[in-house]
Amino acid sequence: MKAVHVQDSPYQFVSESDQFHAKLSVESYDEGIEFVHIQLQADQLCIPSVMQVSWSFPICDVTGVWHPNGNRNRSLIPDWQSGFSSRSTNSAPVVSLFNGASNNRMTFAFSDTLNAVVCKAGVNEENAIFNCSITLFEEPSSPIRYYEATLRVDRRNIAYYDSLKDVQQWWSERPGLTPSQVPAAAREPMYSTWYSFHQNLKAHEIEEQCRLAKGLGCTTVIVDDGWQTSNNERGYAYCGDWEVCADKIDGMKAHVARVHAMDMKYMLWYSVPYIGKHSEAWVKFQDKMLYTIDSRGFGVIDPRYPEAREYLIGIYEAAIREWELDGLKLDFVDSFRLAGNYIYEQRSGIDYVSVPEAVDRLMIDIMERLRQINSEVMIEFRQCYVGPNMRKYGNMFRAGDCPNDFLENRIRTMDIRLLCGDTAAHSDMLMWSKDEPVESAALQFINVLFAVPQLSVLLDRLPAEHLEMVSYWLKFWNEHKQVLLDGHLEPYNPELLYPLVIASDTSKLIAAVYNRMVISLNRDLPPIVILINGSHYDRVYVEVDRAVDKKIIEIKDCKGNCIKRSTLMLEPGIHAIDIPRSGMATLYSEK
Repeated sequence: MKAVHVQDSPYQFVSESDQFHAKLSVESYDEGIEFVHIQLQADQLCIPSVMQVSWSFPICDVTGVWHPNGNRNRSLIPDWQSGFSSRSTNSAPVVSLFNGASNNRMTFAFSDTLNAVVCKAGVNEENAIFNCSITLFEEPSSPIRYYEATLRVDRRNIAYYDSLKDVQQWWSERPGLTPSQVPAAAREPMYSTWYSFHQNLKAHEIEEQCRLAKGLGCTTVIVDDGWQTSNNERGYAYCGDWEVCADKIDGMKAHVARVHAMDMKYMLWYSVPYIGKHSEAWVKFQDKMLYTIDSRGFGVIDPRYPEAREYLIGIYEAAIREWELDGLKLDFVDSFRLAGNYIYEQRSGIDYVSVPEAVDRLMIDIMERLRQINSEVMIEFRQCYVGPNMRKYGNMFRAGDCPNDFLENRIRTMDIRLLCGDTAAHSDMLMWSKDEPVESAALQFINVLFAVPQLSVLLDRLPAEHLEMVSYWLKFWNEHKQVLLDGHLEPYNPELLYPLVIASDTSKLIAAVYNRMVISLNRDLPPIVILINGSHYDRVYVEVDRAVDKKIIEIKDCKGNCIKRSTLMLEPGIHAIDIPRSGMATLYSEK
């Protein structure tokens, strides 16, 4: 065991062996931010053992712990539990400790977003401190001789969401992590076939939903799993060849052209790493797999082989060029990994020893070569492969699957938004029962207002009032998307699953409240204020700390019908405003 300490600093570096010479240095930047620089040097190439940077932090005024894949769990964890793992295609190495006022107490992030990293902030039961650490090389690693990385620690008393915004900016400015540009189409509502059709696809039925979705405000269709196989058992044993199933879509290019004629863009789904045993590709690549899942009849292709990478890229190039697609949904890229008991071997024919480096090469080449065909190509990735490396490989991040669960959709879209910068954050596809009360169905939209909505219901089977509601909320979203996507985002209380979210700029403030709580508007208000009632109650409470001059207030129901218009003056204090469930109030000055 080898340890390195930094004098007058809480940070220490520990390695299970002494094969690397380690250097640790601390740089202070601005008040409350520190950079801990790590340098490792070996005399020769060797496989690194487990190494860790650790420090302690007092548990004072800390309510919860945020990390990218937290879902509904924001609780403090004991230090004997495992931490939060990440690598280029899974999550991100960042943790934020925050208090009940949504203020940062400590946010730490790591610069190595390519390789496997484990972040930890665990409660020590004996002395009420956080034992924090960054652990490296717990997963199998290729031999290296030199390694360097930086730990960024932010203890500023600012909003936790502003601290995380600074982290994503820090990552995006680092060499090799420049995010992809985002086409305008990636920031517009989309229709997906997954929940509405699953694998039971028919070209004419897709086209009919596209016609209806376009009329409601969607501008792109994503055709999901099923187009490539006649087997509808929702497995992956038939993936790998990526030829169109003629029984479902007879003539892909003509089908895409018909959708284009509706002024709709067209994206197509691929499971990137999976090669099924019932595909012709299996014969060619069965001995070039990272691993196989025999019980499900497929394997994960090894991207360290140049011919494997070229095969995948060639498929996507041909699809974009021949079918004139506008983008791809690239799925399951987090499956590119090695088993925990793997021992590195020198395989004949590989040009990378490191799997993360080979995946990086594959994904960079996919984006670069597809852009040569279509400079506005859209590439969607699904949570949890939405970290800083993925921002350079694609330009759309979608919330992980949470069918019919508007609460989970809100949590997941907010988690993505906190780190994704200007990469387009998308909701999981919205679906609901046609028997839902329209106010309940509207909650599917209201809970994902601060992300790009994706819709996946059979529109011709919805009741008329549901269609009226969908039309209204898509129109509202398109009208206000500049603020919803680009305004200053304030998602409060992650420990309570974001019960209040505000987005604002100099002209407009939009606040969505999801539970019975007070919307604090203790600030200078812009000319337009929109209050959205995402709760199950017919009243919203607002607090102002200064008088608000006379405003026109318009109250609408979930279908956009104006049910009241009057004037309103607010004195300092808390005020109750009657807004129907899934409705809104707009406050503005008389012209």
